Amino acid sequence: MAVTTQFHERTSAPRTRAIVAASTFGTIVEWYDFFIYGTAAATVFGKLFFPSSSAVTSTLAAFSVFAVGYIARPLGGIIFGHFGDRFGRRSMLVLSIMMMGLGTFLVGLLPGYDKIGVWAPVLLVLLRLVQAIGLGGEWGGAVLMVAETAPQNKRGLFGSIVQMGNPIGRLVATGVFALATTLPQADFLSWGWRLPFLASILLVVIGFFIRIRLEETPAFQRVQATSQTVKIPPWEAITTYRRETLIAIGLKVTEVAWVNVLSVFAVAYLTKQLGMSQSFILGAVTLATFVELIVMPATGWLSDKVGRRPLYLFGTLFGAIFAFPLFWMLETRNPVWVMTAIVVGISVCQGTVFALHASFMPELFGTKVRYSGISLGFQIGAAIGGGITPLLAAAVAGWTNGATWPISAFLILLSMATTIAVLSSREMSNESIQE
Repeated sequence: MAVTTQFHERTSAPRTRAIVAASTFGTIVEWYDFFIYGTAAATVFGKLFFPSSSAVTSTLAAFSVFAVGYIARPLGGIIFGHFGDRFGRRSMLVLSIMMMGLGTFLVGLLPGYDKIGVWAPVLLVLLRLVQAIGLGGEWGGAVLMVAETAPQNKRGLFGSIVQMGNPIGRLVATGVFALATTLPQADFLSWGWRLPFLASILLVVIGFFIRIRLEETPAFQRVQATSQTVKIPPWEAITTYRRETLIAIGLKVTEVAWVNVLSVFAVAYLTKQLGMSQSFILGAVTLATFVELIVMPATGWLSDKVGRRPLYLFGTLFGAIFAFPLFWMLETRNPVWVMTAIVVGISVCQGTVFALHASFMPELFGTKVRYSGISLGFQIGAAIGGGITPLLAAAVAGWTNGATWPISAFLILLSMATTIAVLSSREMSNESIQE
C-alpha cells in the first residue's frame, strides 16, 4: 500500500511537469554539445586538425571522428544502462551531463595540428569518446524519468517534449555557429569556432543543479522496493528481450540517418561541392528546426490518440519516397528548392519519427531492464544509421564526382529496416508500463 500511495503522490501534475522540464533542459544541453561537434566537423575540423591538400580527404577525416562518437555511444548505453537499472535513473542523469559537458568544453581549448601536430587529432578523438559515452547514457535516463512518471494517456506528448531537446539543441548549436561564421575567416578559424564549445559549460552547470533536485521514478522505486533488480541488466535485455532490442535498433536507424545527411553532410556538400553560402545552409537548417518544434509535439499528442505505429510508418515511408527528390532539389542550387528540401527532410523524415522514440521504445521493455534496453536499441541504431552516414555520403560524393544516388538508395534501405521493425512490434500506447 505504501508503494502505491507514493506512486500517486509522485505522479501529480506539478511534479510531472517539473520532471519533464528538467529532462528536456538536460537533453537540450546534451544535444547542443553533440551537434556543435557535427557542425564543426563539417566546417573547420578538417582544416585545423586534419590538414591535407585534398578537401575531400580532410572532410573524410573529420567525419571519421564524428563517426567515432556514434560508435562509442552504445558503450555509454551499456555502462549507464547497467547502473541505471541497478541503482536508479536520476544519478546517471547527473553523471552523464557532467561527462559530456566536460568533453565539449575541453574541445574548445584544444590546439590545432599546426601547434601540437598529431596530438591534436588524437586528443580530439579522445574527447569525442568522452562526449559520446556521456550522450550514450544521457538519452535513456532522460526519457525514462518522463515515460515512467507521465500518465499513460499523455506519455506520447510528454515524451515528445523531451525529444524536443534534440532540435532545440541543434537550433542553438546551428545558430551559434551561424553567428560565428559572420566573423572574418581568419578570426573564425583562429578562435571564433571555439566559442560554442566553451559556452557549453554554462549550460552544463545549470543542467546539473536542475537535475540534482529530481526524485527517482515511481516505476523504478517499485522494482527496487520489491528487490526485483537484476544483476546484469544489459545482458538480460539482449537475452530475455532479444526481439524487443532488435526492434528498438530498427526503430532508430532511419531517422538518425536523415538528420545527419541534412544537418551535417549537406552543410559540407552544398558549400564545398555546390558552392552555396555556408550561412544560407545553416540558416535553412535553423528554419527546419523551428518547423520541427511544431511537428514533434503535435506528433506526440496525436500518437496518444491513434497510436505510435501509424505515425511511425508515415514518417518512415515518406522518407523512402523522398530520398531521391531530396537530392534533385538540392542539386538545383535554387535557394527556394534547397530550403524546402532541408525543411521537409528534417521536420518530417526526422521529426515525426524522433518524437515517438521516447514513448515507443520504453513500451517495449519491462522496468527491470528498460534503461539498458532502450539505450542499446537507440545507441546501436544510431551507430548503424547515423555514425557512418555522413562519412559514407562524403566518400560517395567525393569518389563519384558528386553522384548522390547511392546515398538515396542507402536511405531507402534503412527505411525498409525501420518499416519491418514497426510491423514487428505491437501497439502499447494504451497500456501501463509501471510494472
